[in-house]
This record gives sequence, structure tokens and C-alpha cells, in this order.
Amino acid sequence: MSPTPPGRLPLLHPARLSPAQRALYEEITGGPRGDGPQPFALTDPEGRLNGPFNAMLFSPGLGRDLQALGAAIRYRTALPPRVRETAVLVVAAVWDSAFERHAHEPAGRAAGLTDTEVRALREGRDPGFTDPYERAAWSATRVLATPSDPLDDDWYRAAHAALGAAALFELSTLVGYYATLALQLRLFRVPVPDPPGDRALPVKESRP
Repeated sequence: MSPTPPGRLPLLHPARLSPAQRALYEEITGGPRGDGPQPFALTDPEGRLNGPFNAMLFSPGLGRDLQALGAAIRYRTALPPRVRETAVLVVAAVWDSAFERHAHEPAGRAAGLTDTEVRALREGRDPGFTDPYERAAWSATRVLATPSDPLDDDWYRAAHAALGAAALFELSTLVGYYATLALQLRLFRVPVPDPPGDRALPVKESRP
């Protein structure tokens, strides 16, 4: 396997941030992401932000709103944790986002997804959910994440009957947010840390 290419953005050290960057840094590390369980380490040993968050510091005004949207999706929606993490992993599969898999496969397991379900979601296969709501949410997210799907009236009526307008709004917002992160992770070639050997399944490299 060829070595992973380096990221395209320098990792910004917290001691050298502008006031606006520092305020955003503290919102990310001191907010609910920093207080609760972390599916991946928010910072490296030097305190620099990992994953998509370092890029947000380069435009702290927009970055602040983007990270706030992500926090709202993660902590202030009515989607059950298994449904939320399933939806993130569907987006990760559609975009082939190695970092999103790295971050959210552990979160999915913590939410109750089995290794078999996680593997199926990674491979874009039916995870075999038997709960009708979870199955409807997985199916709807697959359609929402795939631009070629027409979202026709028959599909909408069925999805609305199974999930309701609020869940469809939350799922579509989640798909848009994590697709945005997947694009930025690919654009800036954000590297994926080596996962602990006992935590995650092997991952493919991110697309350049």
C-alpha cells in the first residue's frame, strides 16, 4: 500500500491562533463535543484540531456557523442515536469518506450498531434492520444521499408516512452537513489517524 499523502492544510497550533480562531477553537473543544464521549480525538498531542475542524479555523466566521450546525445535528435532533449514526455512515459510504468512517464507526457501535451492521453500511449493503423505523430511515437516507434519485411523489408519500416531516427535515440536513464535511476532507486531504487495532475494521484510503 502506498503511503497516505500529507494533508494540504497546516495544522494550526492553539498558541498561534488569531482571536477569532481562538474563539472558534474554544467553542469546538469546550462545547458538547469536548464534554461528551468523543468518537475520535478532537486534538492531537499538541492541541491542534483533528479532522474537519482544523479547516474551519481558516475561515472562523463561516467555520463557527458550520460547526454549530454539526453540533445541532449531533445533539439537538430527535433522531435516535442508532438512526443518526446509520445516516452518517450512509453518507460516508456514498462519498467514500475514510475519515467519516474512522470517526463514526466507533460512534455507531457505541449507539448499538453491530459489527455486521457497520460492515454492511460501509460496503453500501442492506444492514438488515428489522425495526420498521430504522429501516425506513436507512432507506430514506440512501435516497437523500444519492443525487440521481428523483425524490418523486410516491417516494415522498411513503417516506413521510413512515418517518414524518420532522425526521425527514433532520435527515436531509444531516446528509447535507456530512456531505459538506466529506467534500472538505477530500479537498484538503485530511489524513486518517491510525485506529487502535481492537476498535475498527480496516479502512480504505481516502480518495485524493
